[in-house]
Amino acid sequence: MSSYYSRNKDLTRTRRSLTDSPPSSPSPTDKNVRHDRLSRYDSSGESATEKPLGRTSSYTRRETRLASLNKQEQDSATKDYKKMYAEALHENERLKSRLQDSKQELVKIRTQLEKVTQRHDRLSEKSSVLESEKREKRVLEKRVSDMEEEIKILTELKSDNQRLKDENGALIRVISKLSK
Repeated sequence: MSSYYSRNKDLTRTRRSLTDSPPSSPSPTDKNVRHDRLSRYDSSGESATEKPLGRTSSYTRRETRLASLNKQEQDSATKDYKKMYAEALHENERLKSRLQDSKQELVKIRTQLEKVTQRHDRLSEKSSVLESEKREKRVLEKRVSDMEEEIKILTELKSDNQRLKDENGALIRVISKLSK
């Protein structure tokens, strides 16, 4: 949209659009505005910037310069957006690959953890089995020692019994000799 600046009595700038309509009672400033408007358009309605050859006022040169600057800014902004989009895509792909690597590493670590847990369970089962076997072994060893003592006692009793038998046999012989 083309716009221009006009000066009023206080020398302050006010921005007016070409589409603004002048007030119903023209003031001296508005006459200048209308005059500027008329000088920029010829009778055919073409603006001075649209004429291929002709006088160019400082205003039209300024507008042309601003338009080219705006176009350059738009081009650079478009390039910047394209560049930023490409960078964002590249960063996104890089992050996706890192995420995939992390997921693979997580799967490996989980399998390792599961293996270690299974080994630990087996070892704890073995250790519990070993402990129960150790208890059984102690119980059996105690039984064996008790039985060994009983065997000693039984052998002693047997030997005592044999001695007593021998003594009884001797006494019976003595009694039978005496009774005869």
